[in-house]
Amino acid sequence: MKIIQISLAVVLGATLLSACAPSKDRIAFDGKFFKAKLSKVDKQRDQFAIEVSPASASIEGAREAGRYEAIKYCIAQYGTSSITWVAGPDADGAALRVENDKLQLRGACKP
Repeated sequence: MKIIQISLAVVLGATLLSACAPSKDRIAFDGKFFKAKLSKVDKQRDQFAIEVSPASASIEGAREAGRYEAIKYCIAQYGTSSITWVAGPDADGAALRVENDKLQLRGACKP
């Protein structure tokens, strides 16, 4: 019984420690990690909006994190990385929309 408790404690401890370590799957952009959230626009599969935060960490990194999320989505949905941007990562700095430290991007996959 004591061996089971010790084993359980070791597994639980290892799990907790692994949650603190950076994931191997995370990708840094401009040396920083960003959270990118993609959602469909009006329930249309091809149109999407992306919020990338924290934009203040690096606007260039946030742009690339958003582009990456969009490409990943379009490839998964349509097998292509072609995107028509409405408000894209290549926009002039003044045209970029940042609200509450979140870069707002919007586009559509071109199937």
